[in-house]
This record gives sequence, structure tokens and C-alpha cells, in this order.
Amino acid sequence: MANNNKRILVVDDEQDLCEILRFNLETEGYDVDTADSAEMALTLDIKSYDLLLLDVMMGEMSGFALAKELKKDDATKDIPIIFLTARDTENDTVTGFNLGADDYISKPFSLREVMVRVKAVLRRTNKANGTREHSILKYMGLELNLDSKTVTVDGMPVPFTKTEFEILRTLLEESGRVFSRQELINRIWPSDVLVLDRTVDVNITRLRKKINPYSKCVVTRLGFGYFFEE
Repeated sequence: MANNNKRILVVDDEQDLCEILRFNLETEGYDVDTADSAEMALTLDIKSYDLLLLDVMMGEMSGFALAKELKKDDATKDIPIIFLTARDTENDTVTGFNLGADDYISKPFSLREVMVRVKAVLRRTNKANGTREHSILKYMGLELNLDSKTVTVDGMPVPFTKTEFEILRTLLEESGRVFSRQELINRIWPSDVLVLDRTVDVNITRLRKKINPYSKCVVTRLGFGYFFEE
């Protein structure tokens, strides 16, 4: 299984987790290196990687601090970053995205979720010429800006909650794929929060109203779940 030799660096002070992530990512065809501290990561040729998976809470130098250093350097500022962390407050999430993070996955997480998120981030980015694609998901006049976390419909900004945004992002990133309610719950809501299937349905109903005239693109597959149909 090949992924065009995409190189990934995992930085986490839990060595067992580093090895688990390395094994699973290599199984998917990626070239993977690990570092058990931000300081160790800085001794590597970081500009050679296509994606960084950074733990937030590490030793003396946090993942946030490492990301801030990398964003100062022209050679590394455009490398996409996914934060992996046990911290799941809204302020921490906002901090991560303000530092230019491309995604933020809370521990404990499923390995399948990590693989899907990694694939999605790499698909949105293009390092062939040392540049990144603009972080926008688009279908006709429907646009999601993944940097500013905003939605526009035919050029008009539409207010979205974080949950609504993440649901629409998930469906649009993998358009055509049917997501069960439980898959959406596992991917979008914190693991320690009890979420009913009905909660997913309510959010889908709200976001459909907000993206009119594209509401028909969010399709219900009875007995299975939801998908985005282009």
C-alpha cells in the first residue's frame, strides 16, 4: 500500500503510543518517524515531513510551543499539524487552531479515526512545490473555510455552531460516504459525553436549513445514516 512516500513525524512523550501510531501509519503506507519530546523533534530535519502529529502536554516544551517555533520558520511554517491531546476544553482547541493546526484529536481516540483524519489533512494539503492549498472545502456556492471555521452560502456568511460545522465538514470531506449516527458521534463529540442519535438528527436538521439551497445534498440513507451527495 503506497501513499506517495508521504512522511509523518509523531511527537509524543508516551513511547508506547508513538509505536502504536507508527505501526498503524506504516501499515497505511506512510514513512513514519517518532520523537518522545519537542526538543528531540527539533533535532530532526522537520522540513522534510509532510505532516506532524503533536502531543500538547509534553515535558518542558509543549506541543503548542513547538508549533509556535515551527510557524516562525519559513522552512517549516506550512507543514500541516494535527494535535493529539488529552486536553479537550474549548480554549485549548481554539489555541491549537490559532497556531495554525489543521486538526485536533482528543485522547482517547480510535486508531481508525486518526487514520481518516491524517488522510483528510494530507488530501487538503499539497507540498509538491513547498506550498499549501487554501484550506477551503467547497461544493458549488457552499464553502467551509477550515482555517477561520466559517461557512458561506453563495457568498453570504452563515453562523454555524462548532458541532454543525464539524458534521458538515465530515460529510463534505468524504462526500458520497455514508456515516452512521454512531460514527458521527464518535468523531465529533467528546468521548465522555452521552449523545443520543436524536441529537445528531437535530443538528443535521439545523445545518440543512442553514445551507439552503444545498440542503438536499445532505442525504438520509434510511437505516444507515447520512452522506453528502454532490
